[in-house]
Parts: sequence; structure tokens; C-alpha cells
Amino acid sequence: MKRRTLLASVAIGLGLALGPAAMAQDSGAGLEKVKACFIYVGPIGDGGWTFQHHQGALALKEEFGDRVEIAWQESVPEGADAERSITQFALQGCNIIFTTSFGFMDPTNTVAAQFPDVKFEHATGYKREHPNVSTYDARFYEGRAVMGTIAGHMTKSGKIGYIGSYPIPEVIQGINSSFLHARKVNPEVTLSVVWAYTWFDPAKEADAAKALIDQGVDVILQHTDSTAPLAEAAKTPGVIGFGQASDMAAYKPAPRVSSIIDNWAPYYIKRVGALLDGSYEQSAAWEGIAGGEVEIGEITEAVPPEVKAAAEKVRDDIAAGTYHPFTGPLNKQDGTPWLAEGETADDGTLAGMNFYVEGITGEIPKQ
Repeated sequence: MKRRTLLASVAIGLGLALGPAAMAQDSGAGLEKVKACFIYVGPIGDGGWTFQHHQGALALKEEFGDRVEIAWQESVPEGADAERSITQFALQGCNIIFTTSFGFMDPTNTVAAQFPDVKFEHATGYKREHPNVSTYDARFYEGRAVMGTIAGHMTKSGKIGYIGSYPIPEVIQGINSSFLHARKVNPEVTLSVVWAYTWFDPAKEADAAKALIDQGVDVILQHTDSTAPLAEAAKTPGVIGFGQASDMAAYKPAPRVSSIIDNWAPYYIKRVGALLDGSYEQSAAWEGIAGGEVEIGEITEAVPPEVKAAAEKVRDDIAAGTYHPFTGPLNKQDGTPWLAEGETADDGTLAGMNFYVEGITGEIPKQ
């Protein structure tokens, strides 16, 4: 299984509105102290996904001090190894365990059945097979709309590149959102996708960036976790990119001209705080810019003021709820209608997105 996968069949599983029976499962009296534990799929120094989750974990100590103890295991492979690591944490007295990769979903539910008094929180999954399992995710496609706006304005070649991890709905959402918003401001834009088939492999990510640059791409977006694409972009004057998952500020003011930042701290503080005060309930969260889980990093001086203003307007309109990144009229890649004028995509469709929008060339690989 691949991290952060959302399948077409999970519209109900996402549980964007949990039933009363599920929501009624709470922790009862508050705890005097909480041991919060984290299972990471990558190293905390990856500069992206795992790094940002760990920043959220550290925020718990800042918020609650001695009332919270944190522990973590990094670079845990998905599958049987994950089940062993989660079990070890449950045996070590963790009150709540955050498993931060999609491939940890089934192991999380398996272990949760054995430890009903421990709370389990799974990032980006949809299975809540037991009352002590909750899920959480972020609307990354909202941030892609902002980055796509900048990309469409900034490209001189008219060629934008995208490094995809795996051909799964979450990644496809980002590709479509980026392209749509680049095309809105620059109708001549084309988009090329290179699939790295990894979440974190700097060598593969660098090769993907180089391949795109060799094709004449001068703006690169990525849905992989390392800074390698930015490092590769820095070798070619005029090529720009964006921070992914974390700010990747070391590459400012260019090639990194802005970033999508996954801010997990508010969610972790909210959930651990609920254990401390006794208000904890099973939940399914999918927040975005408005909820503070998707942040837009500094737009640097490498971006013209009018482009910065246009990008910030997209960000602010999404935050205000007055704009949805997928608003019709929109067609699918084959020209069939998808969204009518003014219609917006529902969460179920987004959660199972398995198609490109009209204008993107190439096929989505079969896994």
C-alpha cells in the first residue's frame, strides 16, 4: 500500500460526517498527563512530510509542557514492521498514537483492536474500524491552486513540470488543481508529469527534476518529500520551484519562490488537549487553508508584486469559503462534462479522483 492513498470507494469511509454512535465514543475523564507517540514513515530530517509532522509533535511540548511526553519512531516501513512498532508503543504506555503514513492504516486498526484503551490517530486514511481509531488529512489541493497561479504567471517557456509520487487521488488532485490555476492565468501552459514512484528518495527526485528541465520546463511542482528537486532547479538559472510539505526556506528567494506547508501542530494540540480535558471523541478531519493545516509560505521578492497579489487573492478566497479550486465549468481529460457552470466538486469525488482534467496530456499510470 502507498502512503496517503484515497480510493474511489472511500466516499463513505472518509466519514466526513461521522454518525452519532461513532462520535459518542469519548475518553471520559481527562488525563493528568498524556504520552503521545508518533510513527513516521521517513526520517525526521527529510525536510518535508515527516519533518513537518515532527514539528507538530514538538509543538505539543511547547503547548502543554510537562503534561505531555512525546516519543517517536522514524523510518518505519509500511506493513508488518509498522504493526510491530505500533504494538511496541501501545505496550510502552502511549495514551495516543499518531500513525503518519497511509500504509499504516491496516496495521493501526489491527493494533487498535488489541488495545481498546489507547487512542489511535491515522493520517490520510479512511478506515475507522474501532471506536478508538480516528483519521485526519489536509486539503493539499487548495495550496496547489495558489502555487499553480504563481506557476502560470511565472513560466517563460509555457512548460510546467510536476513530480508525482504515486498515481493516487491525493496526488491527482494536486496535479489537476495546479494545472487548472496555471491555465487560468496563462491559457498556453502545458504540463508534464514525471512519476517518481517514491515519497522520499532524493536521487530519484533529482533525476525527475532534471528530466523535466531537459524538456524545457522552467517551473517545477512536486508531490515528493525531499528538497532534491529544488537543489536540481538551483543548477539552472531561471528555473523555479516550491517548497513541499515544509517551507524549504534554505532555497529562498529562488528557486523556491513559495511553498505549501503542512501545519499539523493545531490538530495535534487539539487532539491531545481533548485527552487532557476529557472531551476527546472519535473523529474524521479533513482541513485546509481555512483550518490552518495548509499554509502558504512566504512568496519571495522573485515573484512580481502583481503575481503575488493574485496568488494571495486565491489563498484568501479559499480561506473565506468564497472560492473552491474545483469550480465548473470543467471537463474531464476526454472532454466529457464533469462540473457545470458554478458547480463545485464534492468531497467524495475528490477523495476518489482518478482522472485528469481537460488539457492535460498523457495517461495516469495503472498501479
